[in-house]
Amino acid sequence: MVSGIIKTEREITEPVDLCLPNGRLNPAAVGWTRKPLHRANLSGWGRNKRFEYWCITTPEIVVALNVSHGDYRVTLATFFLDHTRLQAFSEAEIHWLPSHDRVPAMPERSGIGQTIGNGDRMQIAMRSESGTTSLQARTDRLTIELEVLEPPNHESMGVVVPWSSRRFQYTRKDNCLPVRGSVIADGVSYAVDTQTAYATLDHGRGRWPYAITWNWAGASGRCHGREIGLQFGAKWTDGTPSTENALRIDGRIHKISEEMEWVYDRGDWLRPWTIRGAGVDLRFTPIYDRQSSFDRLIVCSKEHQCFGHFDGHVHCPDGARIEIARLLGWAEEVHRRW
Repeated sequence: MVSGIIKTEREITEPVDLCLPNGRLNPAAVGWTRKPLHRANLSGWGRNKRFEYWCITTPEIVVALNVSHGDYRVTLATFFLDHTRLQAFSEAEIHWLPSHDRVPAMPERSGIGQTIGNGDRMQIAMRSESGTTSLQARTDRLTIELEVLEPPNHESMGVVVPWSSRRFQYTRKDNCLPVRGSVIADGVSYAVDTQTAYATLDHGRGRWPYAITWNWAGASGRCHGREIGLQFGAKWTDGTPSTENALRIDGRIHKISEEMEWVYDRGDWLRPWTIRGAGVDLRFTPIYDRQSSFDRLIVCSKEHQCFGHFDGHVHCPDGARIEIARLLGWAEEVHRRW
């Protein structure tokens, strides 16, 4: 992987359409934002990808829910991990050539509207309005009832990654969001408290290449009295003018327009990882590897999402050094043919 490359990224401050009237990428949409300003006016059928993924971390558990629509395929998924006991389970449904009622129209703009997933064995609902997002899921093993709160003047990191005028992705990564409610897993109830729990959003809209590999790492928490959000990506942005790297420090997004160096062992996913570059020097120590493999020749998904703790340090833009200690989060490698 190419690391250390500094890119020139433009901050967008006004609403913009992701696509031109002919369906190709709008050049004015290429850049990054602190607010969800992109309208994902995708058209056509076959290569569009739309997804909403939420991950919630607490001192006891990690819980995630996902609705993904790829035109010809819908995926609904949930995940639960009690990281104090290392007990976990995943549930997922895939529906080919789905009817409209599986996932009714997904919002064009992040943070507004609702995403509903109607499965045979699970129901997922994500509804956003007036600075809050309700997250609900029902499966045979898991019940999620959560409310995510968006503080006033909250900043997130949105970026458009252009592979070409026909292949491009808008992603909005939002972390350090307070969340409250409850989770019931296999009959055991867990309280989720805004004082200790954080939600992270991965919102995506675009048209992807047929085959792609990516890294993603994220974390939210407090270190030495500072609120810290980590957001790093790699591989999928190589060769483009964009990165999805950023730090959140005390509510302010600091965009990193440089590729990071990722080092990890594909033969042993639970060995420590390192992420370095642009004032970032972090060691990630996994405690659990959520792995999955789905291969149907034409369509393939192989992933290792490791949960654990970040240690090390980051630098503020003013040069101040912030020590990072046992910040709960994740790091992953995913390969897709889709």
